[in-house]
Amino acid sequence: MKTLTLAPSALALTALAVASGLALTAPAASAQTAARVESQTRPNFGVLLDPPASQTRQRQHRRWTYGSHRPDWRPGPAHPYSPGGGEEIVLVDCGGNPGTGAVEDAVRRVRPGGTLVIRARGGACVGWLNVDKPMTILGEGGFDPRRWHETPPATLQAPDGLPCITVSAGVRLELRDVVLASPNAGEAACVVGYGAQIIMSRVGFRHAGDEAAIYADGGLIDLRDVMVDARTLSPAIVTDGATLTAWETEITGAQSGIELTPGEGQTSRLDRVRLSGIDSLNNFGPRAIGVLVRSRRSQGRVEITNSKICGYVEGVANEGSAVLIDQSSICKSDKGVVLYNGELTLTNSRVRADSFAVALASGRAVIADNSFIGVERVFLREYRASLESSGNRVWSDSGLCEPRFRSRYRDRYAPFWEQGADEGWSCQYSPLPRQDWADMDGSYGAPYQEFVAWPERYDSFEDGYGWYDGRGRYIDAPGPIGDRRWTHRR
Repeated sequence: MKTLTLAPSALALTALAVASGLALTAPAASAQTAARVESQTRPNFGVLLDPPASQTRQRQHRRWTYGSHRPDWRPGPAHPYSPGGGEEIVLVDCGGNPGTGAVEDAVRRVRPGGTLVIRARGGACVGWLNVDKPMTILGEGGFDPRRWHETPPATLQAPDGLPCITVSAGVRLELRDVVLASPNAGEAACVVGYGAQIIMSRVGFRHAGDEAAIYADGGLIDLRDVMVDARTLSPAIVTDGATLTAWETEITGAQSGIELTPGEGQTSRLDRVRLSGIDSLNNFGPRAIGVLVRSRRSQGRVEITNSKICGYVEGVANEGSAVLIDQSSICKSDKGVVLYNGELTLTNSRVRADSFAVALASGRAVIADNSFIGVERVFLREYRASLESSGNRVWSDSGLCEPRFRSRYRDRYAPFWEQGADEGWSCQYSPLPRQDWADMDGSYGAPYQEFVAWPERYDSFEDGYGWYDGRGRYIDAPGPIGDRRWTHRR
């Protein structure tokens, strides 16, 4: 009887607790949604505020499975050798065969450490390769990423809404001489790795979808002579706690280039990498960033050398890691380099930006021996940031580098430039070298600009004729000329 009398009480208390919980969580959920929307839409400049919200949707740590994502896709029956496989080399010629499972079956036939050769003479092999053992996949006939529009290469194409390749944890996969295509990827990345080692050499990507072309959660991504054409609002490459090394890699088409979250004690290196953005405006979609370096509890390190990053609102943005940029070019940007937190070293590089060369919210920056071109301001720094700057040269035809005038003889004045001496930079009064322009914006067809704020008739003044008055107006006097202007009367 006690049980019967207590049960209604327990039910009543439970209902009251649930109702109270709903009353408390509903405003909290609404507030969180409002805060997230505000964080994503809030402008980050004229003054520096907090780091940007994530450029992509929150990812779940998940393995792709046939049943949960595409129950209609059937890769065919399992091979007798499955799952280990037993053949050292498997050649598959499977052009234009979606749904037959030929290429998936070929993967199962390869023994661990073996090789799968894709011929694809009749067109792209259509399939999703779920790699759970170490192996090599290569295309027959070789592949030159710089001439991939001339000769049809061996191609592996993902089914609509599915990845090209997923790689299991601890597995080493090497890809060579092949093109990976995902023209209708939807919410799937083309290559997905979770704690895997993925090495690519002479590989091309044609990707169109909502997610990145390459996504790695832990592990290693090694790119050598790779071309990525990614038509997506997400970054073309996303690594979360993974080590990324890239050499002779080119990325085009994506609104943002690379998003890195380096792991503890790891160094990601980008050498001879070229990133070309789509010149997105600040007020359209997520902010376009060439290389975005995020942070974890432990500080990772990213090194960018001999690279070119052009066509993004922010060339490089660091949110809390240690970033080195050396002998590189950043062009067609609004803000060249942005340090939200962490450490930044920028040396021997060229930065072409419309607003700021380097903006610093907090952290420590060392800026030395660079060329800053076309900027309205060299540095935008908040009080929380520490800056060491030296030997930087500035070409700008804005008010930043307008000449000043000092008296040389009585009412005769000469122009001079001395801005920035206390901040480690100096204005240049000679034209920007044409080769520097050709290597940056000029390579995209932009006409040459000198970026020098010369006073009127400065060419005649340099030839030894005339002088200026105290307001900077040119005086065209018949004589004296040359250095005699500063010692003799007319």
